[in-house]
Amino acid sequence: MRLIIAHLIEHRYIDVLVSTGANLYHDLHETRGRRHFIGSPTLDDAALAAERIDRVYDTLASEDEFSKNDEWIAAFALKLERRPHTTREFLYKLGEQLWNDTGNNGILTAAYRAKVPIFCPAIADSSIGMGLSQARHRDQTAGFSDVIGDIIESANIVIRKPATATIVLGGGTPKNFINQASVQAEYFDDRVGGHKFAIQIVTDVPHFGGASGSSLEEAQSWGKLSIESEKVTVHGDVTLALPLIVTALDTTSREAAAKRKKPEFDPSGRLMVMNGHTLADNRYQEN
Repeated sequence: MRLIIAHLIEHRYIDVLVSTGANLYHDLHETRGRRHFIGSPTLDDAALAAERIDRVYDTLASEDEFSKNDEWIAAFALKLERRPHTTREFLYKLGEQLWNDTGNNGILTAAYRAKVPIFCPAIADSSIGMGLSQARHRDQTAGFSDVIGDIIESANIVIRKPATATIVLGGGTPKNFINQASVQAEYFDDRVGGHKFAIQIVTDVPHFGGASGSSLEEAQSWGKLSIESEKVTVHGDVTLALPLIVTALDTTSREAAAKRKKPEFDPSGRLMVMNGHTLADNRYQEN
């Protein structure tokens, strides 16, 4: 679905993306001209390991190509200024390098061209994090990621634009990160009051207690969503639901989306700029 997400970014149906590191890494893999292949979940995994083939359920990819990606990320990280980077700044610069190298469409390159911020709160839990660790191995002053800065920046976005909506695809760490942004924002500005609209498409269910399956009603108890918020939960496979939703959106709402007053970002520097205003430096916006 990477090109669907890229389409949403390119046409500014969305203003900010929160992603797992894995989704961005596999996007990078394809953008660099590598491929994933359809296999089977019943293949002999010992035989796959012997051939250096990695399996994700029924999807296969080359371990050697992944290793080259990690080395490419490490080499890129070693070019950066020796200081911690928020994932927003790092991923913007990574998308720029990827676009300059390949000219190919993808999530990272679309976000670079559209100046859409991407946050990756669990970047260490991915092969992007492994690439950064390899950079650190070569130079102990490299590969530092400021994920706490991400929390401050995401909350400051909500403080500046409190009527926000969230779309959650599959749950995981991004679900809580985007929701906690409104909680942290409200702590410093009581005008926020939680996200005003929410859609989630998840396969998990609430009664096992995990964050991915948690209900949107539960989110209201935390202040993640406004008590008056409009919300919809779809229990289904996002790989089926999202193409249908985006197709409907693109065919019925393109003009409305084009007229929408979009926040304008400059995510290129250490401090992010939103609508011409530089966000506060490692602190929250004044009430």
